[in-house]
Amino acid sequence: MPLFSQGAAADVFWFVRNNDGSTNWQYVANFSSGILVIVLSLTALWLFFTRLQANRYNRELEEIRTQLELRVKERTATLETEIVGHRLTTGRLRSSEAYINSILRSLPLMLIGLNKENRITQWNHRAEEISGMASKSVLGQDLWEAYPSITISPQQIEQALDENKTLSIKYSQRGQYHFDITIYPLPGDGETGVVILLDDVTQRVKNETMLIQRDKMSSIGEMASIMAHDINIPLRAIIKDVKEVRKDLTDEPIDKEALREVLEDAVIRGQQATSVIDNLVNFSGGGGGEKSDLNMLDAIHHSVELANDVLSVMSGVRFKDIKVNIDCADDIPEIPCYVTEIQQVFLSLFRHSCYALGKVDDADHNPVINIEVTKFYDNLWVRIQHNGRGISLEEQKTIFEPYAADGDPNGNYNAGKRLSFAYFIITEQHQGQIAVTSAPDVGTTFHIQLPLK
Repeated sequence: MPLFSQGAAADVFWFVRNNDGSTNWQYVANFSSGILVIVLSLTALWLFFTRLQANRYNRELEEIRTQLELRVKERTATLETEIVGHRLTTGRLRSSEAYINSILRSLPLMLIGLNKENRITQWNHRAEEISGMASKSVLGQDLWEAYPSITISPQQIEQALDENKTLSIKYSQRGQYHFDITIYPLPGDGETGVVILLDDVTQRVKNETMLIQRDKMSSIGEMASIMAHDINIPLRAIIKDVKEVRKDLTDEPIDKEALREVLEDAVIRGQQATSVIDNLVNFSGGGGGEKSDLNMLDAIHHSVELANDVLSVMSGVRFKDIKVNIDCADDIPEIPCYVTEIQQVFLSLFRHSCYALGKVDDADHNPVINIEVTKFYDNLWVRIQHNGRGISLEEQKTIFEPYAADGDPNGNYNAGKRLSFAYFIITEQHQGQIAVTSAPDVGTTFHIQLPLK
């Protein structure tokens, strides 16, 4: 083993041996020092470049840290702003919610909110007053279990939800209490249901009824004035005939044929006055009640026959002397009406036409009244047109007002111009419309629109 070691060592350090075989250790030391210097130099270079790279990495990390700090500060400021905004929004929402709840609770009508299970979600102050139950005691309960006397059925709630549209209901209790009920469905994919509004309109209905009755009494007074005017004309003629008979009875000899003619004329005048009175009696007894189906063509023919009796003693043009043309479509259905009142409307319009036709000062003028009946969608239209003197724009403004200012300075009004009662019957009693179109030199057309349903 020592021999092997010595041989190996000799092989390694052969280049530093002297000629005599001894080792030159000075060479060994110099060689080792050179190797060590080279290694140290390389290590120093490696450390230098490593230091440079570390410094570069440190600068990059410092820049990243600075950017992160800036981003954190910016995000923190943004979050603080958002938090402040959210707080403000939350405050506004709470304020709005409180405001809306205050409005809902202060509504002068009963408001009830229901979810899709018909459980109460809203119960305002008016609901508490009417029902006598506090909102805390009924919220979350079934409506009909909590308030069984409510005038709404589950079927009506279901109908509003199924059809997804507002349902309006008018409810009257023995004619003493009146309610307008509105059911609003709430659309949405989440919590759905309905809102119910119950408005006690009893006082309003009473006030409206009083106004209608007042207008009706005013119009009835006007109609009575017209009827009195129609009765007065034949009565004056009768009195004149009676005076003439009384005078002829004093003559000698008595002309029986002349007396017979005068008395016959008085009888005719009396029958005309009776027709006017019968029409007034029939009208007063036929108003109100239930509507009945009316054939408009029959009503027009009957009104024309009545006008031949009632309007035959007017000064100027008599109704019998007027040519009446009636044009009625074939598909005219019967319409629910107050029959006597509709006939009174036609009679008033015929009277007005008679006066207008009598104002035409032309010997060649042929008085004509054209009546047209048509159906248009869900409405029945009746047009009455005459070729008499037209109505001025000023007169058209007041023609449907009670006691229109068309009289003389003494306060005497022309009964033939009064059409407010006809307007009341069409608009209030039959929910229709009446209008007039006219030109002074052409004539006048009255347009009546009546709903078929």
